[in-house]
Amino acid sequence: MSDVVALHGVCTGVTIFPLTPSRVANKNSMRALTILLAATFAAAPTSAQQRADTTYQPEVTHPAYSAGSGPTVLIDAAHHNFHTLDGRFLAFGRVLQRDGYVVRSSESAYSRSVLEGVDILVVSNALNERNVSDWSLPTPSALTGEEIAAVREWVTAGGSLWLIADHMPMPGAASDMAAAFGFSFNNGFAIDTLSRERTIFRRSDGSLRDHPITNGRDADERIDSVRTFTGQAFQAQGKVEPLFVFRHPTVSLMPDVAWEFGADTRMVSVHGWYQ
Repeated sequence: MSDVVALHGVCTGVTIFPLTPSRVANKNSMRALTILLAATFAAAPTSAQQRADTTYQPEVTHPAYSAGSGPTVLIDAAHHNFHTLDGRFLAFGRVLQRDGYVVRSSESAYSRSVLEGVDILVVSNALNERNVSDWSLPTPSALTGEEIAAVREWVTAGGSLWLIADHMPMPGAASDMAAAFGFSFNNGFAIDTLSRERTIFRRSDGSLRDHPITNGRDADERIDSVRTFTGQAFQAQGKVEPLFVFRHPTVSLMPDVAWEFGADTRMVSVHGWYQ
């Protein structure tokens, strides 16, 4: 049993299994759209501060699939992504491979042909070209309308989307994609007003929800608490199955420039929202 799992920008050494059908009681749930907010801590918009651990070799004791026989996972690298398979998601890709998944990277815009044969699409912290080196407002969509339409068609046909957007400016860049599936991203920084930095979601208080992902296959995989660092908050329309729900007094700080906060910084309550 895991007492605390920390989600952070690099994810090095943290094993997360939200994609394994054998770890989900109902396989059909993998055929629904899954949008997970991976909350991250990044000190500033520079690639120098987070680097992949190239020496990391994960051990998966009981892989879900034999090597190379699992679903195909496509990790986006076409939209100035902060996390890519050959960069900060190197460790994540290796964990998936050890679990039997087929993992590929793509630098192509989304289309029916690009998504053909793909089971799971991972889009992590995509950015519009305007915000690659300038983390200030405005934060236009990283994806074109045609790409969003192609992904929506692919999800409707059975694909699974994992859309990851950390704190501002990433939520702004992913908002149009999220909205296409009924999700509303807040383009800010979610801050627990009690801890002032970290948020701990606990099963005991209901902020960490009971779900096949958090339950795992057995007691060894069960997670009872998760600690996150800033990230964003989001809302959803219709029936959803959230993993993390803000229970403590939590606000979203919404600066005009990432990490520049002052007395006049806009603030909204996100109590009861998801992460």
